[in-house]
Amino acid sequence: MLELTMAAVSGTEEGATAGMLMADAPSDPGAVLRVGRDRAVCRLVTPDDWLFVSRAHLEFVCGADGTWQLTWLRGSQPDPSSEVRLTIDGYTRPVAYGGTVPLPRGGSGEVVIQDRMSPRSINVGFYHEV
Repeated sequence: MLELTMAAVSGTEEGATAGMLMADAPSDPGAVLRVGRDRAVCRLVTPDDWLFVSRAHLEFVCGADGTWQLTWLRGSQPDPSSEVRLTIDGYTRPVAYGGTVPLPRGGSGEVVIQDRMSPRSINVGFYHEV
């Protein structure tokens, strides 16, 4: 089971968050959880006016062996208006635009979508229960 928790964080109000959302999916091959603005395809939906997040921005997909991977989906623009960082075990690394990274089996961490033009972000915590 992969569990996700999402918070919209505005830097204009130190520590302020808007709406904590949760989603989960069993670790079955082909299971998918998406994060973005499009309510039709995303299980975790960001505020509509936060345009630095694509209609479908992040995709968590379960592989044949029950492990999960994260993909930053490419949007319609050649250059993104955000940055995506992945933190696992206290180590933070950027995720490439259009890139895919594996998530640790039985691990937890956080994915941050940071607006490049404003002090706000979407923070997605994850926990892989085995």
